[in-house]
Amino acid sequence: MAATRSDRTWLVAVAASLWGLSSLWRGPLAQEYPALAIVFWEHLVLVALTLPWLVPAARRVLAASARTKVSVLVIGAGSSALATTLFTAAFRLGDPITPQVLQKLQPLIAIALAAVVLGERLRPAYAAFAVPALVGAWLLAFPDPLGVSVSSAQAALLAVGAAALWAAGTVLGRLASAELRFSDLTALRFAVGLVTLAVIAGVTSTPLALGSDAVVNVLLLALLPGLLALVLYYRALGRTPASRATLAELAFPLSAALVGVVALGARPEGSQWLGFVIVLVSVVGLALNEQRSRRPSVVAPDRAEDALAAAR
Repeated sequence: MAATRSDRTWLVAVAASLWGLSSLWRGPLAQEYPALAIVFWEHLVLVALTLPWLVPAARRVLAASARTKVSVLVIGAGSSALATTLFTAAFRLGDPITPQVLQKLQPLIAIALAAVVLGERLRPAYAAFAVPALVGAWLLAFPDPLGVSVSSAQAALLAVGAAALWAAGTVLGRLASAELRFSDLTALRFAVGLVTLAVIAGVTSTPLALGSDAVVNVLLLALLPGLLALVLYYRALGRTPASRATLAELAFPLSAALVGVVALGARPEGSQWLGFVIVLVSVVGLALNEQRSRRPSVVAPDRAEDALAAAR
């Protein structure tokens, strides 16, 4: 029972809900500036804020295993820099809701990766939470769930690419947390991401300049759905199996829907409200089950160190 109580699925859900606030600032910025420029300045602010963590993090990652080093590179370059750029670009091409379809695909990708990389095993009971949550995310993403238009395909493709990279970050973050602290992962994620973005901007000749009107939005984007969410996320990930964590991340489209209704004037269809309720019930139900049940739905080492040993 002690291992069950240490589960932090609920904290992953809190962090993911903060990501849903990003549409307040990312959407307007995406209409005015290149996605790469927005994400570059976002990462620059985040690197500045986490600079005190960076030097000790660099020392620890240099002393870590090759597996952890590769994980950090993939998390920084792929899950932070490239995934966020793809997601930001999706806001320019589609509406604020369509990109959330990535949350429907991310759990499927992460579960497969967790099984291969971390040796996590799912009990049949997991489907009782996973299947409704995926259905709910689909209903929440599209006003007409059976009539997705071709015009949304390009934005959806960008979102799917971001989903795959974020799913990899979930699994590799848990693996790397066996040797690194959550503060190390946060600082290294942003630093590697910033270097990656600078290289891509140089190769593609993408202008990085932003107007003074963008400063407040970039700062808020970096502070709330950026730094605060990631600190909470990595603090939880070391004691949360990746399969549970990625389902709890469905709180992201849930909070995004709330922002759309309250702040952006969106008017969801009846099917979207149904999806909202289904996702909420599934995420809360999973968190309660993993904390209180004697037979949690995911059979996995409770500690990241044990997951690393199993992966070897």
